[in-house]
Amino acid sequence: MTDNRAKLARSAAMASITVAVILVALKSWASWKTGSTAMLGSLADSALDLIASIATLTGVWIASMPADEDHRFGHGKAEALAAIFQVMLIALSASGIAVRAISQLVDGGQTSAAEEGIAVSVIAIVLTFALLGWQRYVMNRTRSLAIATDHLHYKSDLLLNLAVIAALVLDQYAGFGLADPLFGLAIAAWLGWGAFSAAREAVDDLMDREWPEEKRLAFVEAAAKHPELSNLHDLRTRTSGNRDFVQFHVDMPPTMTVEEAHDIIERVEEDLCRRFPNMELLIHIDPEGHVDEPDNPLVEEDEFSKLEGDAK
Repeated sequence: MTDNRAKLARSAAMASITVAVILVALKSWASWKTGSTAMLGSLADSALDLIASIATLTGVWIASMPADEDHRFGHGKAEALAAIFQVMLIALSASGIAVRAISQLVDGGQTSAAEEGIAVSVIAIVLTFALLGWQRYVMNRTRSLAIATDHLHYKSDLLLNLAVIAALVLDQYAGFGLADPLFGLAIAAWLGWGAFSAAREAVDDLMDREWPEEKRLAFVEAAAKHPELSNLHDLRTRTSGNRDFVQFHVDMPPTMTVEEAHDIIERVEEDLCRRFPNMELLIHIDPEGHVDEPDNPLVEEDEFSKLEGDAK
């Protein structure tokens, strides 16, 4: 299953690289023909997409490597690092486009050869739609952060290409000379917002942020289906790449043998790992009546009690 996820992620990264190479070639020609700032911004975005897609391929390849003696939790965070690299490229692209657009506003420059620019943008939209469809398929099966960030780039590309078409039409056929630089500024702002959103998700992964509350609650509800468990507390969750890591404490009768407790925990782990695939689970057993260190700020109350309270 893990091998299949890795192959899917790599296939999506290779598809991104292929599309980016085609778009860079087409938009380089169109930028030269039209002189459009919006087209230049779209070219810059595609060029950075190419670099970012190569980084994505590297990230998913490293992330798919099995755990080893130096990385016992695996290499999943390579995807977050690849995403951070992509964010840096997007931010640089947005800054450059904004500077060029402001310069065009001051100079009042105009575009030419609108037909060629529009044709290239339409081709780019068709290719991008096809790539997005494949990326969505892969994301649904791999939960790859690097592919998700790459997907964000190409979703924004749809708007970028539509913006280029609108700018060329307004400039060439409606006589609105400021359309091109204004759309260039809008593109820069869109890229900047996309970079911020992608950075937030990548940082959450690197900083081991807890699962979203609804996912955490679903996990507690699944664990509550095992009546042999009591006082589930100190629940910790995190995600690294496409793998989840969970640990918690439960109480067991102090008179229970190690073998009996082990058999129960084995059954619980098997069930929870089936419900939450690609998860590594660690369960710590406390004897009933045990009180955790009160000065530890991470000690949490019984999750089952909180679940019952929410139900009421």
